[in-house]
Amino acid sequence: MRHLNAHRKLGRTSEHRMSMLRNLATSLINARDERIITTVPKAKELRPFVERVITLAKRAGALTGDGAAAQSLHLRRQAAGFFHAGNSGAAAATGRRGQARAPRTAGVAALKRLFDELGQRYAERPGGYTRIIRLGRRDGDNAELAIIELVDNPREREALDSKKAKSATSGKKKSAKGGSKAETSSADSTKKASGGGRRSKKTESTAAEQETE
Repeated sequence: MRHLNAHRKLGRTSEHRMSMLRNLATSLINARDERIITTVPKAKELRPFVERVITLAKRAGALTGDGAAAQSLHLRRQAAGFFHAGNSGAAAATGRRGQARAPRTAGVAALKRLFDELGQRYAERPGGYTRIIRLGRRDGDNAELAIIELVDNPREREALDSKKAKSATSGKKKSAKGGSKAETSSADSTKKASGGGRRSKKTESTAAEQETE
């Protein structure tokens, strides 16, 4: 029986493992292509970690009513536990005159993007926000690599839009070709009909001339 063996230990202590998952989740959400390359065991551990926090953001976006603001703040604070806390020295720095405010860290930026963009994107999707693509084994330690990415990313949407545009243009070309073929066939039929009428008139005239002779 596999009691209390729900997750991979990845050769790390609990603190080190949680810190690594937070860093990977931050990199995945802040990535420009919304994808990162890591090993397969890390990707499999990161998938439920990231999808759980995306579910919190999606739940916050669907709140309505009087207590929606308080509940949304509670969900945002829960999601903040999935990232490293940032701006720890901001309170001390703001009180000093002439000192610049501490820059926003990657964890704070990831939390903001999560609630502002990703929660709305996956509002109608019932789970399955990530995808794992295997890449093969790495030279050196022979570790199996994989790409973990967010689904419905801008790159996929651009490819889908271009595919729809190509299919629409091909459909228009086919319809135009079909119309031109029908026009040519109707023109041919009219030509044949007119040619048959002329021949019948010629035969009638020759028969009348023979009778007069």
